[in-house]
Amino acid sequence: MTANLDSILERHGRDGTRLVQILREVQDALGWLSPQTLSYIADGVGWPRARVESTAGFYSFFHTRPLGEYRILFSDNITDRMLDSRDLMRALCQKLWLEPGHVSEDGLVSVDTTSCTGLCDQGPAVLANYRALTHMTLERIDQMAHLIRRRVPVGDWPPEWFHVEDNIRRRDVLLGSSLQPGEALAAALARGPSGLLAEIERSGLRGRGGAGFGSDIKWRSCRDAWGDAHYVVCNADEGEPGTFKDRVLLSSYFDLVVDGMCIAGMAIGANQGLIYLRGEYRFLLEKLETRLEQRREAGLLGRNILGKGFSFDIDIHVGAGAYICGEESALIESLEGKPGKPRIRPPFPVTHGYLGQPTTVNNVETLALASLIAVQGGEWFRAIGTPASTGTKLLSVSGDVERPGIYEYPFGVTIAEILADCGARDTQAVTSAGAAGHCLAADEFGRHIAFEDVATGGSIMVFDQRRDIFDVAQNFAQFFAHESCGFCTPCRVGTAVNVRLLNKLANDHGSPYDLDEMQRMYRLMQGASHCGLGNTATIALQDMLHKFRPAFERRLHSPEYEPAFDLDAALSQARRMTARDDAEAHLSDNLSAHLSSEPQP
Repeated sequence: MTANLDSILERHGRDGTRLVQILREVQDALGWLSPQTLSYIADGVGWPRARVESTAGFYSFFHTRPLGEYRILFSDNITDRMLDSRDLMRALCQKLWLEPGHVSEDGLVSVDTTSCTGLCDQGPAVLANYRALTHMTLERIDQMAHLIRRRVPVGDWPPEWFHVEDNIRRRDVLLGSSLQPGEALAAALARGPSGLLAEIERSGLRGRGGAGFGSDIKWRSCRDAWGDAHYVVCNADEGEPGTFKDRVLLSSYFDLVVDGMCIAGMAIGANQGLIYLRGEYRFLLEKLETRLEQRREAGLLGRNILGKGFSFDIDIHVGAGAYICGEESALIESLEGKPGKPRIRPPFPVTHGYLGQPTTVNNVETLALASLIAVQGGEWFRAIGTPASTGTKLLSVSGDVERPGIYEYPFGVTIAEILADCGARDTQAVTSAGAAGHCLAADEFGRHIAFEDVATGGSIMVFDQRRDIFDVAQNFAQFFAHESCGFCTPCRVGTAVNVRLLNKLANDHGSPYDLDEMQRMYRLMQGASHCGLGNTATIALQDMLHKFRPAFERRLHSPEYEPAFDLDAALSQARRMTARDDAEAHLSDNLSAHLSSEPQP
């Protein structure tokens, strides 16, 4: 074991800032992260054991107890649920004689759920030992159970199970680009840093991750900041439910992204770039690493690129299952080997980012678009879209549609046009930015995708009249409660309260008080949360409460407050321990109601 550990530690230079990568590779080699392993790693990187354990315990893809030779995770996004993912998980558990969330008695396999896997256009999706499987069916589940019982390695499972499609349905200037590798970089080098920044400013390019911050402002601020080194970080941690556009760009347009990173590096005076690849996209890692090496050999990456004296290289870091790392400062914390908890700002990453140095963090799509601007110029780009939202936007469309996949439109397209193109019928609701954005009703489908109207990071989920919007709200609430990093009280407590309130309604214990309490949580979290997760976690829920209120009101059990706490049920464990389940071991209804009458969420 120590030989394996030493080899991994040496490969990463015994550098604690690479701890997330070290832990991932060690877990792959040993199966889990034992206390002894964590102590050895801590000694190897020269960090306190508690610091290493803190990182290992933060990420959902790391486990500090054995979870089996096979770790099967079903995507629990609402679109996967709509494709009966829960029934598939129950079927697998029955075939393997285990309960969801538990390890089989022989220690061979565990089955559980995970957050959105970025495969919503080809679900139901599963991660098997963190390898992505698509289009799961009952037939495949039956075969999977057979393969697991025979201890067939995941790598030897049917290759068609691992096939991931791009599903590009509509192309525009980005997805229709015919630029050759390095062409955009050559154009940028010819313009020079000042000329390139001028074109980025003319283009009006804004960040495509959702916030829409001006790219020229971010790059200039980073360039002008003092530091020993400057860094470019590509945020490829698209964890928003229903989003998968960055997966397609990385898979089929990687050279545009790399050119964009090099261009950003030239503009801000950086020689090093880092790609933060979400853990669910590990299946892309080998392909991306190979392409980077090919570019180095072709003089398109590394030292003296294209013979112009400009040096820039790129390293890929793989995440480990944490939605919060999509927030730029949490992402930087993770790059430094720490738990991905958002930093207190200011200072901002453009002045104090990775390793305390000036850092620009850009979305995958933003960097790819920068490549087009380097070649075509800012005025060309500004002529596309709307005056306040220039260029095109990639949309990940999933849910109740005939043709889920990637659609590229100029900004200004209406929701109705998108629904028509993707084959949606009898649509009841559309979420405009995954779980973290607004939920639009049918009378709003004339609105436009644009920063000045319906802003989006790219996730469009469609729900027709068959769907119960309450189920969507409950799934979103559970997602945010699971993904909250716990740093600040409003988000940590507020997301948990929302789950309890929605569970009350689902279990026929709801009252108007509970609906009012969810609105209070919205107001509290909007004003007091530390980062964007808490600020956006209740936006869709608030919209659903207002626009689809009957979905909630038909679950109201009583006009008066009804507590969720059931004292008699809470005593069930004591009854099991004493082997008693007779009438005398149960509280009477009147006594139970009296003892649990204090209001609580």
